[in-house]
Amino acid sequence: METVLVVDDDRVISHLVTSLLREKGHKVLTAFDAVQGLMQAKRTPPVDAIVLDINMPGGSGEDTLKKIKMSTRTSNIPVIILSGSIDGQGQERVRSLGAEAVLSKPLVPEELFEALTKAL
Repeated sequence: METVLVVDDDRVISHLVTSLLREKGHKVLTAFDAVQGLMQAKRTPPVDAIVLDINMPGGSGEDTLKKIKMSTRTSNIPVIILSGSIDGQGQERVRSLGAEAVLSKPLVPEELFEALTKAL
């Protein structure tokens, strides 16, 4: 059973993603801002994947992604970006920083499951 960290300040979206992932048999941890997300990402044992929002308090998802990918402790954790406000340039930017996939809100569950399956 893989552990997935969901980092999103929108508690409705966080709850939705958490419920969907649990239905698929994943263990889920949550964080509601960038600082909490980074702390959870660095926990031991490490999480298997991260679903990360772009716009959050405490720092942007893009900055959080950079920090995750720069740390030897977390650099190998696949990160899936979930955002309602990322344009084409932003998508290219986060992919170049190491995001495995970029998904748009409103969330399409099948897209999340497909991205997560590929990432794991």
